[in-house]
Amino acid sequence: MRILILRVEHWTSRIALVLACAMLAIASGLGVFQVFMRFVLEQPAEWTEVLIRFSLIWMVFLACPIAFRQGSMISVDALYRAVPPRLRRVLDLVISLAALTLMVIILWWGWDYALRGRVQSMAGLESISMFWAYIALPVGAVSSMLGIVAHYLDPRHLELETAQ
Repeated sequence: MRILILRVEHWTSRIALVLACAMLAIASGLGVFQVFMRFVLEQPAEWTEVLIRFSLIWMVFLACPIAFRQGSMISVDALYRAVPPRLRRVLDLVISLAALTLMVIILWWGWDYALRGRVQSMAGLESISMFWAYIALPVGAVSSMLGIVAHYLDPRHLELETAQ
C-alpha cells in the first residue's frame, strides 16, 4: 500500500508541477501581452487580468503538493531541531495531521464555493464560469493530501539541508 501511495503521489506531483509551470508561463505571457496592449497600442485587453489571476490561483494550488512532499510547506525548523530524534516522528505525525485537517477544510469549503460560483461568470470572459477558477481549491487540496501522506510515509526534509 505504501509503495502504491508513493507511486501515485510521484506521478500526480510530476503532472501538477508541469501544469503549475505552464500556468506561470501563461500568466507571464499574458502580463507581457497586457503591458504591450495597454501602453504601446493604448487598447487595454481587460480579459488578460482575469486570466492572469485565474492562472496564478491554479499555479499556487498545483504547486502546494510539491512543497508538502518536500517537507517545506509548514516549516517548523526550530522545533524540529529542538526535539530529540526519537520524538521527531511524533512531531511529523502532528504536523501531518494538522496539514491534513487544513486540506480537508479547504476541500470541503472549496468544493462548496466552486458549486456556488458556477452561476457566476468571469468579468471580461462572460462565457466562462467561475467554477473553473474556484475548483482549483479542492483539486489542490486533494493533491496536497497525497503529498502530505507521501511525506509522512517517506519523509524528506530538504529545507533543513539547505538552511544556513
